[in-house]
Amino acid sequence: MRRFFVKNLLFLITVNLLVKPVWVLLIDRTVQNKVGHASYGTYQALLSVAIIFQILLDFGLVYYNTRILAQDPKRIKDIFPAMLSTRLLFIIGYLLAGFTAGWMLGYRGWELSLLGGVLLIQSFNSLLLFIRSNVSALHKFKADSVLSVIDRLLMIILCGSLLLYPVTAERFGIEWFVGAQIVCYAIAIAIAFTVLRKISGITFRLNIDTTEIRKIIRESLPYATLVFMMAIHMRCDTILVERIAGKEQAGIYAAGYRLLDVGNNMFGLMFAGILLPLFGRMLSQKENTAPIVRVSVNILLPFSFVVAIIAACYGTEIMTALYHDAGSYEGDVFGWLMGAFPAFSMMYIFSTLLTANGNLKLLNYVAVAGVLVNITLNLLLIRQNLALGAAIATCITQSFLAVCYITLSAKKLKLAIDSKWLAAHAGFIFLSAASGYGLMQLDMNWIFSLLLTAALCVGYMFLFRFVSVTAIKQLASNKTSA
Repeated sequence: MRRFFVKNLLFLITVNLLVKPVWVLLIDRTVQNKVGHASYGTYQALLSVAIIFQILLDFGLVYYNTRILAQDPKRIKDIFPAMLSTRLLFIIGYLLAGFTAGWMLGYRGWELSLLGGVLLIQSFNSLLLFIRSNVSALHKFKADSVLSVIDRLLMIILCGSLLLYPVTAERFGIEWFVGAQIVCYAIAIAIAFTVLRKISGITFRLNIDTTEIRKIIRESLPYATLVFMMAIHMRCDTILVERIAGKEQAGIYAAGYRLLDVGNNMFGLMFAGILLPLFGRMLSQKENTAPIVRVSVNILLPFSFVVAIIAACYGTEIMTALYHDAGSYEGDVFGWLMGAFPAFSMMYIFSTLLTANGNLKLLNYVAVAGVLVNITLNLLLIRQNLALGAAIATCITQSFLAVCYITLSAKKLKLAIDSKWLAAHAGFIFLSAASGYGLMQLDMNWIFSLLLTAALCVGYMFLFRFVSVTAIKQLASNKTSA
């Protein structure tokens, strides 16, 4: 099982590494530099509004659907029509609620029309995720890996063409960016459904069975509450920055958050996408999940700490290289945000484990606590430190939540505490941080210093046996058993 997990995970990460950095660094970043912090900050704030109200769009259906099908894949032909019908009804309610929320928050005119486009993007994205959840629940992880980047690949082609062609590049505005995403998501949905139909034999059929729909809503309610709480504590900061500190500060915060989003989407969410159906099937068959948990932590925790250390040491240089008029303040915002990356990484592993185990009530209690901590810290720190205050609040909140999820997972699933393993991770973090800080003090080009820090940290991963040459050779030669 470990070999199956690692091989699919490596394929997923490879596919995402080939596409998503290009989208983020060459397209999304270029759009922000072209339209300016104010316009892009407004877009990000509206996107956060749309994501928070995604509870009405998703209602936990992805989590619910993945868990049910992972335990019994044969049910897909029975539940897909009802699930699809429920999803389409939710989209209508979501669009109406999103517009109402935007109006109540004070958005008018151009901002409200832009919100409409953003809400449509999220509706299409949610529909794509739902189709993909069926693919991953059937353990077709390689197909799902390709589908996970198809929307971004299409956007790279379309937005890249608009930004490169002189006539369109001169007139390019944030509205074009939104429109391009709508078109690409629509195409991606058509491709994803075609793939799912070939895999499972399902047909596009709606089933407006009110009894079945009510049953789905009732059973997915705990998942919906969890999704809503997590959306608030992960996205309310952008809205609060924009409303309290202004659009310019929201743009600065969005610039720093962009690379954190890359890390979360390419690694944290990718792990969760494979782990949820995998944990679901293992737990239903009474298999021990500890080996998969250990492998996940050994891969994700060292990597996320290396990224956080590099951001802390070279944040100003990175932000200056990526954005116009960026300086030490933007570097500090970026450094604090990336400091939350290890916490996010652990959250994705252990909250997914608890979700697969059915501990939804417990997860909701933790999520509510996270919302209270995050909003309180943001209200206190944004007024004093603007976007930097929100970044500090994010780092503290996510670290608090990570500790909660790890502790509860260890208790509920009786995960053994290995002191030598914990000491190895502590030693790795200390050596990596000391190396990064020491090299930063030397008089050398910052890019060379950054690369040397990364190289040393990779060496420490082998030193502490988080990664082994033997395991890599076995994986490549197919000599290990699943």
